[in-house]
Amino acid sequence: MLNRYARAFFTKLLSPVAAVLVRLGISPDVVTVIGTLGVCFGALAFYPRGELLVGTLVITFFVFSDTLDGIMARSTGRSGNWGAYLDSTLDRVGDAAIFGGLVLYFAGAGRQEGELAPVMAGLALACLILGSVVSYAKARAEGLGMTANVGIAERADRLVVVLIATGFTGLLDLPWIYLGVVLALLALASLITVVQRMLEVRRQALAL
Repeated sequence: MLNRYARAFFTKLLSPVAAVLVRLGISPDVVTVIGTLGVCFGALAFYPRGELLVGTLVITFFVFSDTLDGIMARSTGRSGNWGAYLDSTLDRVGDAAIFGGLVLYFAGAGRQEGELAPVMAGLALACLILGSVVSYAKARAEGLGMTANVGIAERADRLVVVLIATGFTGLLDLPWIYLGVVLALLALASLITVVQRMLEVRRQALAL
């Protein structure tokens, strides 16, 4: 849903920034790598210490590189398989860092703050694992010459939801139950998406 409705808005918003970076001679690949490093830093330096709001703000700042590098690549005619591969691969790294940071918090410092900590750690871990499987299901289908562009929980949707929920939990000092519900729903939506993609690939495979 976000890919459909928000990408055009952010492309228009970030195009002037992309133009400046291109004039400075900065490569889209460099933006991709720096953006991923920034996301990992925000997630792994702040989330494990319970600084959920600061971590979310840092991640949000760097996560826009995922759109920025694409604009730069298209404007310079450098769009290609390598850029798409690098972007997709590093997206998985960033996503894992976000949920991994939450796992570290709930399994570490957060354990002192409530009995829900093990449950929260398990939910964050489930989101990490199922999110990776969602991406793999699509990549594997494309490797077999089929498509799996279906599902209720695309990467952008999952990312926005977890960042909003985590950021507001830190800002308003909300009880963990609210973030726990969001993580549970994200895990469920990811599982449904995996099943949807498997069924879509099965349909195509049987039709061959």
